[in-house]
Amino acid sequence: MSIFDKILKFRSPAPDFCSAVVLAAGNSQRMGKDKILMTIGDAPVIAHTLEALQSSNCIDEIVVVTKYESMQEIADICNERGITKVSRVVSGGKTRLESALIGVSNVSDKATLIAIHDGARPFVSDKLIERVVCAAKAHSAAAPAVTASDTVRILNGKGDVAQTPDREHVALVQTPQVFLAELIKAALTRALDKGLKITDDCSAVEAMGYNVTIVAGETDNIKLTSAKDLYTAEGILAERSARK
Repeated sequence: MSIFDKILKFRSPAPDFCSAVVLAAGNSQRMGKDKILMTIGDAPVIAHTLEALQSSNCIDEIVVVTKYESMQEIADICNERGITKVSRVVSGGKTRLESALIGVSNVSDKATLIAIHDGARPFVSDKLIERVVCAAKAHSAAAPAVTASDTVRILNGKGDVAQTPDREHVALVQTPQVFLAELIKAALTRALDKGLKITDDCSAVEAMGYNVTIVAGETDNIKLTSAKDLYTAEGILAERSARK
């Protein structure tokens, strides 16, 4: 039995403890400035993200991974807005993979599950968090996704269409992605050691030969990547406020 098989067979007799690692160390090149500190509604983007995780009964702890120069400002935001589940604000690495590994290495020793979430996804709902955490409890690795609304074409190296897959078989994966704690720690460590180019944390687990269970994502769970996304974000906030 390999070490990874032993990881998947491990189940703590203690109640599940889920730590959320929030990745907020990107350079925001397409936004022009640090997007997680830009304001939507009455608060910075990162405040909305952390408050969503704070309100979830499935999340026991939050670790924020950010740029060194943003650490104090994020700590101040947590104090001002009563975000008490944040246990640490730590400095990230040069790549997303390095930042994710730093994050999972700083969670509580009690963590049996780790959720990794983009700091620039401020509209994750409590129901979505619950769906993906419950799926990870049952299957060790889970992520939310939505189906593609546009036609998807796969191009060859010359820019010509090589394949047009059925949209029903194309999933646009979101975060939080949730994993058995020891599994994701091992997967990210292995990916870094081998110099793998991964775009999300599921890729690290899949590179070890393990499957990731997909659950229903939500269209509101957008990732802010460009300035125009701020207008969409303001619209989502306005719609949510109108429903209250």
